[in-house]
Amino acid sequence: MTKAVLQNMKAHMEKTVEALRKEFQKVRTGRASITLLDDIKVDNYGSPAPLSQVGSLAVPEPRMITIQPWDAKMIPLIEKAILNANLGLTPANDGKLIRLPLPPLTEERRKDIVKSMKKQAEDAKIALRNIRREAIDELKKLEKDKHISEDDIKRAEKEVQDITNTFVAKVDEVVSHKEKEVMEV
Repeated sequence: MTKAVLQNMKAHMEKTVEALRKEFQKVRTGRASITLLDDIKVDNYGSPAPLSQVGSLAVPEPRMITIQPWDAKMIPLIEKAILNANLGLTPANDGKLIRLPLPPLTEERRKDIVKSMKKQAEDAKIALRNIRREAIDELKKLEKDKHISEDDIKRAEKEVQDITNTFVAKVDEVVSHKEKEVMEV
């Protein structure tokens, strides 16, 4: 019984940490990365399509992303979608290729990005604590229904706390890794 509660809790915590990692992939660092463009949708003949489905994306140099649309008529639509995404990027095209030069980040901007990341990390930790609380509530319900003993619940609560501490440490690790990446000039 307690194993099922613990496995469920671990699965939820894994998803929380993974969601934070995905969110941090979108954070702009000093280097170009096509993950910056993951959430951009382009009007593709009436239906929104991810940018990666209307052209090929590449990073030819550290501060440049290029988009080679499969249909040249898509260039204005792609540019409009990038501008509407408010990424602070200005597309330039030569009729066949769209170039997205990434301006270097200022020290102040880097600090703002880190501050925002730390807030996201704190939100993830709150989510982890909520998952812990739900697991403990489930265990107490099992004890109340006489499915597990008082000793078992004490052991399980300690294990729940240990697992929570492990995942909080993972969140801290993800943040510090990304912070180094952002602050690197």
